[in-house]
Amino acid sequence: MKKLLSLAVVLSFASVAAQAGCGKIETTEGTLKSFDKESKTLMVEAKDAKVVKITLTPTTKGAEHVADLVGKGIKVDAEHNKATLIASK
Repeated sequence: MKKLLSLAVVLSFASVAAQAGCGKIETTEGTLKSFDKESKTLMVEAKDAKVVKITLTPTTKGAEHVADLVGKGIKVDAEHNKATLIASK
């Protein structure tokens, strides 16, 4: 009985952990102010003059040309300030 109860508890925790990702993607449009190649961080000045710090990940689409976009208009989709997509406007 203890093994069955322990198994039920473990499975319930695993189920909660699998659903923990919120999946909310925020889109930031503005000007790419700077790109730090070492830390892989972008500083984007949004339309409302707010500067947003976004980190690149190995799976970020469009990241190979980000250094060429400094000073230009971009659109960044990010989840928890980790970029998923970078595109020029």
